[in-house]
Amino acid sequence: MTKQQLFEQIQKKRSFLCVGLDSSLDKIPKHLLKYENPVLEFNKQIIDATHDLCVAYKPNTAFYECYGKKGWETLIETWKYIPQDIFSIADAKRGDIGNTSAMYAETFFNAESSEMSFDSVTVAPYMGSDSIMPFLNFKGKWVILLALTSNSGHADFQLQEIGDDKLFEKVIKTSQNWATDEQMMYVVGATRGSAFGDVRKLAPTHFLLVPGVGAQGGDLKEVCKYGLNAQCGLLINSSRGIIYAGQGEDFAERTREEALKLQQEMEQILVKAGLV
Repeated sequence: MTKQQLFEQIQKKRSFLCVGLDSSLDKIPKHLLKYENPVLEFNKQIIDATHDLCVAYKPNTAFYECYGKKGWETLIETWKYIPQDIFSIADAKRGDIGNTSAMYAETFFNAESSEMSFDSVTVAPYMGSDSIMPFLNFKGKWVILLALTSNSGHADFQLQEIGDDKLFEKVIKTSQNWATDEQMMYVVGATRGSAFGDVRKLAPTHFLLVPGVGAQGGDLKEVCKYGLNAQCGLLINSSRGIIYAGQGEDFAERTREEALKLQQEMEQILVKAGLV
């Protein structure tokens, strides 16, 4: 999916919502345990209930890898179930020496070998350019680079000063030599608020994947105040606040209600900004 195609989906759905599929066997509704693959059934019902309200799905691979072979099968089948016109994100946070990163890229981008071909993958930049380039060798695929994250420990490294820049600023500046805004996005946590203004000075046209709205306390309006650009430029992720909205047999309906609330708020923001 190109940047323009993603923006067109945002305009069509009047939404820049990303639904995080952090699906855990011990948190899904208990009546689903009767299914052969409860997590897959849960994911399918979540997707059925929300696909017209969101523009992206983001399975966090840790929630699948922990179940071994069965978990990988669930991840593969979940990817296959995501509609092709919806942006898919493998939230894997990979990044290693070049030949290892090349194998990670094959894992998430090469359907012939792995049975999965996500549109994008989250990558950690700590090991530098040679750990990122193998992902960028796949035409039409995106790297979503960790920049300023939503967790409480982000300040341990990301805010440390290196010369005139904080580390996260150095990451954004340096990585723009590796790829354009047509192939690279950045993770910027919603709990960072006004820091989006600093990010936009460095990356005015890039898309930003924004976790932390909802359960982690990030404020959608504040994020948009500082982070919105001429093509929206934001994918706002909500995981727990949407997928665990209900625990009964009507959980999918409760999920839809929460997704709809966010979509309607996003629509108002897009209209006000003149983007739809």
